[in-house]
Parts: sequence; structure tokens; C-alpha cells
Amino acid sequence: MRDLLFKNLTSNDRRRKIIASSEIIDKHGVCSTIRRHFICMVKEVKDGQNIEKPAPYLYVLKSHNTKEQREKFFCKIKGSLCAVHKGRLFLVIFMHSLKIDLVAKPQQVH
Repeated sequence: MRDLLFKNLTSNDRRRKIIASSEIIDKHGVCSTIRRHFICMVKEVKDGQNIEKPAPYLYVLKSHNTKEQREKFFCKIKGSLCAVHKGRLFLVIFMHSLKIDLVAKPQQVH
């Protein structure tokens, strides 16, 4: 069995975009849940000399629990870049996250 959920949200001024998806798969006695998020914001920079870009960021966490038969993985990446469009300077800030949970279903005793 597989359940999918997909969201695509854009602000009215088109300066912020959020894309999220969630996938739940139950196969071979393992339930896996995968969640992805992507957020992107665009800001116009008026003074090209004073661009304060946020520092890049990377976070990774992996955990494994043998007793509960559970495994988790989480990754978050943040960054920014500058872009020029029609002679105007923009700062693009983005964040992407990925979360994966694996859980073994209890075995039925016959």
C-alpha cells in the first residue's frame, strides 16, 4: 500500500514558494514514511554593495534503535544565492529537508 500527499503553495506576490510531499509505504513488514519540504524566498536587494547572505547550513541526523526495530534519517540544508533579472538584483534563500522513518511491523505468531 502507498499513500502520497503533495502540496505546492505559492504566495500572492510569488516571492515565497513551499513544496511539500509525504509518502507512506507499507511493504514486506516495514512501514516507511518519507517527508520532503522545499521552501524558497526571493527578496529584492536595493543596495548591491550591502548583501548579507545567511551562512550555509547542513544538519544530518541518523538514529537506529534495534530494540524497537526503528530507523530514522533527517537532513536539512539551508543556503542562499544572488540572481540578476532584468537588471535587478535578488537574494534567493532556500531550505530543503528530508525525513525518513522506517518501522518494522510486529510479526504475527501462528
